[in-house]
Amino acid sequence: MIAVTGATGHIGNVLVRKLLERGDKVRALIPPFEDTTPLRGLEVEQVEGDVLDVDSLRRAFEGCDTVFHLAGVISIASGKSDLLNRVNVDGTRNVVEACLGVGVKRLVYTSSIHAIVEPPRGTVIDETCGFNPDVMRWDYDRSKARATLEVLKAGARGLDAVVVCPTGVTGPYDFRVSEVGQLIVDYAKRKMKAYMDGAYDFVDVRDVAAGHILAAEKGRPGEAYILSGERITVSGLMSLLEEVTGVPRPRLKLPNWVADLAGALAPVYSFVTRRRPLVTTYSLHVLRGNSVVSSAKARSELGYTSRPLRESIEDAFRWLRDNHKL
Repeated sequence: MIAVTGATGHIGNVLVRKLLERGDKVRALIPPFEDTTPLRGLEVEQVEGDVLDVDSLRRAFEGCDTVFHLAGVISIASGKSDLLNRVNVDGTRNVVEACLGVGVKRLVYTSSIHAIVEPPRGTVIDETCGFNPDVMRWDYDRSKARATLEVLKAGARGLDAVVVCPTGVTGPYDFRVSEVGQLIVDYAKRKMKAYMDGAYDFVDVRDVAAGHILAAEKGRPGEAYILSGERITVSGLMSLLEEVTGVPRPRLKLPNWVADLAGALAPVYSFVTRRRPLVTTYSLHVLRGNSVVSSAKARSELGYTSRPLRESIEDAFRWLRDNHKL
């Protein structure tokens, strides 16, 4: 039996699908009032529980050989440090305790590329950069780094655990419409009137899910593995979206100071419109930061592979369109 937290999320529901395709028995931890639409029609055991309730975790993990811990809060907005620490850090600590308590044989934790210390431009980001929340500026990054350290230090207590760090995830089965999914939706609806400088690494959700399974099977205890895909500039992404959707790309390039102003005003925009902002100060930092990422370790040790970004964007757009997200 395999247990999955965060099974209704983007990576989570695709991971469940891949596990079921292999013939594995899967138990999904479902928080109260969670929308289980992403799991509809799948032969998965659903048990109620919450990462903040360690007793519910023990019950969910009982009899499981492997636990995939994907539940967490992703946020590009500010002012959510308490929530991020409570769910991402305390929740992960509870998962570790529950795994140790019931004798789980392997834990795979879904961290993030942003949990890794970002080196200066010109330096490739890989696993040797390490995890150090004390040097990180942003709440989300700190919370994921702290959670990752909780998992890694549990090895000294006998927990066989590995960590995977995806980059920007895109692709089909995006039921809740992820940040990248929302970008595609907004572009297709012609809401993007301009673009800005920057670049990022995007990876297909199906490749990330496969990378999780490879990490469970082949990952060395106490090790982290980056699951990256393809780096593309913002301008290049606009051109790719134009080709995929048929919607003309924006021709106006925002000066950095205008983009910075938009990012600073994002909290006000979100409060007034009740919509996710297109850009925030954090997302601008990410786009302008170091996005040269290496997944060489995962490729050599796990046999991890990733598909071309064009295929991922095409499949994401097609799925969003066919499932009425546009």
